[in-house]
This record gives sequence, C-alpha cells and structure tokens, in this order.
Amino acid sequence: MTVRTLRTVDSEVKVLGSKSYTNRYLAIASLSGQDTTLENALISDDTVYFARGIEALGHVRAEIDERHETIRVTPTGEPMRAPADEIFMGGAGTPLRFLISMAGHAPGVTTITGNKRMQERPMGDLLAALPALGVDAVSVRGNGSPPVQVAGGSFRGGATQISGAVSSQFTSSLLINSVLAETDVEITITDDLISKPYVEMTIAALAEMGVQIKRDGYARFTVPAGQAFRGGSVTVEPDASGMSYFLAAAAVLGGRVTIPGIGRDSYQGDVGLVDALARMGCAASFDQKGITLTGGELHGIEIDMESMPDVVPTLAVVAAFARGTTHISNIASLRVKECDRIAAVTNELRKMGIAVDEHHDAMTITGGTPTGAVIETYDDHRIAMCFAIAGLRTEGVVIKDPGCVAKSYPTFWETLDTLFPDGKSTTFPDGKSTR
Repeated sequence: MTVRTLRTVDSEVKVLGSKSYTNRYLAIASLSGQDTTLENALISDDTVYFARGIEALGHVRAEIDERHETIRVTPTGEPMRAPADEIFMGGAGTPLRFLISMAGHAPGVTTITGNKRMQERPMGDLLAALPALGVDAVSVRGNGSPPVQVAGGSFRGGATQISGAVSSQFTSSLLINSVLAETDVEITITDDLISKPYVEMTIAALAEMGVQIKRDGYARFTVPAGQAFRGGSVTVEPDASGMSYFLAAAAVLGGRVTIPGIGRDSYQGDVGLVDALARMGCAASFDQKGITLTGGELHGIEIDMESMPDVVPTLAVVAAFARGTTHISNIASLRVKECDRIAAVTNELRKMGIAVDEHHDAMTITGGTPTGAVIETYDDHRIAMCFAIAGLRTEGVVIKDPGCVAKSYPTFWETLDTLFPDGKSTTFPDGKSTR
C-alpha cells in the first residue's frame, strides 16, 4: 500500500474505543455474574479473541455488535469450566495474560496458546506468581511462554510476589482475577513496576465496576475478598494509543487535529505523548471538547518513555522530521512486544535515510529529510500505522501487509482517509481501494 502525501491537515478525528480499557472491562464483565454492556468498545482482532476466549470457559456469552460498537456479556447460568480444546488467542498479549489467571477459576486443565510470536513472549513471572494463590500454571515447553496449561478451580487467595520488570499486564491480570478468590489476596511487587499507568487503568476500571483495591504505592496491592462487580453499562473512552497517529499527522504536517472525548485526566499513559509533542514544538490544548494539537517547528528532545511504550514508534517517526536529535530511553519492554519494536523502528527509519543509534533500552534519532521506502511491518500494527504517518509528508512510502492494523485499529485506513479533502489517502498500484 502506497501512502499518498498530504500537505496540511485541519481535522477532527473520531478515534475508536480504548483497546486497554475494552480488554479490562471484558475481563471484569466475564467475572461479574451479571449482564454487562460495553459501549464504544473496540472491536478488533485482540478484543474479539478475548471475547471468544472467555466464552470458551462456558460461563458467559459475548455478543459483539460491530455496527454499534458494543459488546454485551451475558451469564449462561453454567459454572466456569476448562474447555476440552485449547484456547487460541492469536497475537493478543494482554487478553492471553488475563485469561491465564482467569482459567484459575475454572475446574480442570485449560490450555491457552497463540500465534508464533506469542509463543515466544514471556509469561514466566505470572506463572510463578499463581501457585501461591492456589493455581498451578505451567509453560508446556518449559520456556516460560505459551502454550500454557492452567489447573484451575482452586483460586484460594493469600499472598504472592511478582516481578514488575517485564510487563505490568501480569499485575493487572492478578488484580482483576483476585476479586473472586476465596480469601484476601496480597500482591507484592519485587522490583520496579514498569508501565505504571496501565495498572492505574486497571484499578480505575475495577473501581468503576464496584471493586476497591488497597495499595502501598506500587510496592504492594491488596484485593479484599467478598467484593462483587456491578453489571450494567460502561462506556469505553477513546484509545490514546490510536489517537497518537493522528496527533503525529498534525505534528509532521504543521496542521491541526482535534480528538474528541478524551482529556488530560485520562488514566491512559499514552496521553503523555501530547506533552512530549508540545516539548518538540507543537501547541497543545485540553478542553471539554477533547485534545487539540497544532504542529510547529519540530526539534529533538530527551525523553523517558517507560510509562508510554506503545507510542514510542509514533514519537520516533515524528523525531525523524525534527531538527536535532531525539533520545528515547527506558524502553526495553519494546523488545518483547508483537515484534522487537526498537529493532523494527531502527531498521525502517534507516531505510528512509534517517540516522538511528540503537541501544538495548533506548534509541537516538537524528532528524532530517526522510526519503521514500518500502516499509516492512513485522506483522505489527503499530509499525504499520506510525510509518503511514511518515508517508503523509514523504513521497514513495509503501506499507507492506497493511491489514495487520486489524489487531487494534481495523478502520485505521478509513480514518486516515478523513484527513484528506477528497477522502482518499492510500492507493494500491493497481488502483484498487485500500480494502
């Protein structure tokens, strides 16, 4: 897919619902025992895999209405139980990690697996934390990655320890699923917890649905037993990761983009990209309508992005057009995402003629004038979307495997089209539409 360049932009962009919040509310709804409807839910590969995963445990149905962007979770009246067949989760990392702990409530042995890349991603810290709570969970191949087998039905509770150094999703998985434990659950983080905003999102979602967590900062969390989730309706706010690409469009084109329905008070850590772009020379405003970013003369910055790793590729692409160097640090977690995102971004920016110094947990980008290139996407939605934004300013950017955006933003290309007066931003060489 070739991305057609756009000289300026002045648009209001409606972004799909948050993937992170949709996944959290789906997990909570499946444990609530009550009808729950998610409004403005993200319907994407990840959330569909999760909806089918919770259905496999037999206790709920998840009805997806793509047209109205809703997911209704309804109890079946049957107890949770381990399915006879393995549960395949594709590349859905957060749902798979949530489902591992959830299977601890289902009598029998549940096998959970994913695609080739998912079978390389780390789960060992979560597997090590569950036995202390009464749940035996093991990696089938003994390498700490899926396939994972969980012997469930005995989620007793108690005290456990877990590392926070690899993924905050492990802590979120324990927090959500500990609500149904027989006794209080105390979770001690043995080191520094990365991606803290995602745990804040989990705690906020639990509170929205009627459950309170006691805590000692990020060192210890206690989930009191005997609490009950509420059912009913909950509205998912726009996806801060998804909005990053359209804010980046304003930044690299010097135009203006407004994202309605989300503000500075969002618990989504990726909202922090707005302040990062402001530091680079853009103008940002927050009001009752939403977030507006206006591009300016871009310059490099030094920034720690441990709290917002998913938007590192977006910022890196913006940095390619900025004067001077941008140093992005504390991002080692990107090595174990859908692909090694540090290596992927480095490779593709270098193809575009941009100098990048790659480090284990950092990258330094020297801005310049990117040139057209064929972009490898590594079956990673975020690589495809961020480099599509580069193509809005640079002629000759071709995105391979554009369909990989379905993981988190299935209507991304159509939304990108709305930035153009004629409604057409992307073309195939043979003239076919983007779909």
